[in-house]
Amino acid sequence: MLKESLKTLFTRDLNKVKLEIEQYQNEKNIWRIENSISNSAGNLCLHLVGNLKTFIGKELGKTDYIRNRELEFSLKDVPRNELIKQLEETIKVVNHSIDQLTEDDLENDYPEVKVLEDDRSVKYMLIYLSSHLAYHLGQINYHRRLLDI
Repeated sequence: MLKESLKTLFTRDLNKVKLEIEQYQNEKNIWRIENSISNSAGNLCLHLVGNLKTFIGKELGKTDYIRNRELEFSLKDVPRNELIKQLEETIKVVNHSIDQLTEDDLENDYPEVKVLEDDRSVKYMLIYLSSHLAYHLGQINYHRRLLDI
């Protein structure tokens, strides 16, 4: 039950990120920063892809993904269609990785990577990652409404 709920939430919110990126009237504005807005929608999108492909795909799904977190925030002007392609790939990776988990796996300690203050269960980490996605989705939405003018 929890696995299906998590897959539904990740898929829904990654599709919403995709929709936000598609809704920019001017593709250049995906990368726009201004005043106190220090992260573009494009960089937030790349960050979400890197985050989920690392913490769900690599750590739980055992993919061979190699993250370059610095590039997530320094890379610019990736074409919109490439961002959308990466989001679609991430949906597949996340769903496949969650499908592989057993109910016991969800209760186990999250492997190796320490991103939270304390060791936490896989279940806790997946919920945390879902809320992290939702947080940045809100930022992307706000960015589009403010700067796509």
